[in-house]
Amino acid sequence: MRLILGIDTSNYTTSAALIDADSGEILSKAGRLLPVKEGALGIRQSDAVFHHTAALPAIVSQVYEGVQGQTVAVAVSAKPSEQEGSYMPCFLAGVNAAAVSAKALGVPLYTASHQVGHVLACLYGCENVKQIESGFICFHVSGGTTDALLVKPDTENIIRIERVACSLDLKVGQAVDRIGGKMGLRFPAGKALEALALQSDKTFTQKGKLKGADCSFSGLQNLAEKRLREGESKEDCARFTLDYIANTLCAMSERLFETYTRLPLYFAGGVMSNSIIRNTLESACGAHFCPPEYATDNAVGIALYGYLKWNSLKN
Repeated sequence: MRLILGIDTSNYTTSAALIDADSGEILSKAGRLLPVKEGALGIRQSDAVFHHTAALPAIVSQVYEGVQGQTVAVAVSAKPSEQEGSYMPCFLAGVNAAAVSAKALGVPLYTASHQVGHVLACLYGCENVKQIESGFICFHVSGGTTDALLVKPDTENIIRIERVACSLDLKVGQAVDRIGGKMGLRFPAGKALEALALQSDKTFTQKGKLKGADCSFSGLQNLAEKRLREGESKEDCARFTLDYIANTLCAMSERLFETYTRLPLYFAGGVMSNSIIRNTLESACGAHFCPPEYATDNAVGIALYGYLKWNSLKN
């Protein structure tokens, strides 16, 4: 069996995946969250690089356990997004490990952005990788990103991404973690906030202001904190937060549909593993969501990129 190794060292997760170079089937995957001190709302980049460097040998060893074959290529995320100047030191740990591995094995090394990895992991999880052959819109919603991406096929780079809308200030994941922090929830707060919201019997229709298809989420933090100060229950405040996010993303999608005429709509990124947001967007916008294991940070999309790139060059 011929194998392609994918590595991703995002801001909060060290991950690796192996894909069958001939069939495109993910054979194994593994990941580990970086340790964040209790009460903190993030991690310093120097600490992230250290923890990735320490974790990678075990993570890569884990994906090779029980898998027999020859590694024919290595793929890695080298930067956060496709935007000009995109850079974070944490990706250096993965790039260095991937470069050394590819050189030692005498195989090609392919680099992509973390954002491309999320888009491709979403398509893989939705069992619709063929969607790359035509245009679609994919939201990438995470701790550091709230981007609506127009995705088109590209001969050289597999897909070409153009950001067509975004949050002009606070990103969705930042809002979730800051509001969760005010409730005493441990970082990252997404799962705990969802658990609280599911205990509420209320629904909310408020959404953020739009400027074209762009949005703002700074108002959400202010409104949620005001509700907490005024004595609203954590459960109802959590539900307000998630409904507000879902309603805003839905409004952004409707604005984009005015220009892009109902292109297929996908949602990727860690925040999109949330069931409340998912249910709203599926019913209101016909959006496609992958299983949560492919929405959160992982190396599946990077491995898939390596598979697509290797096969395109081979042919």
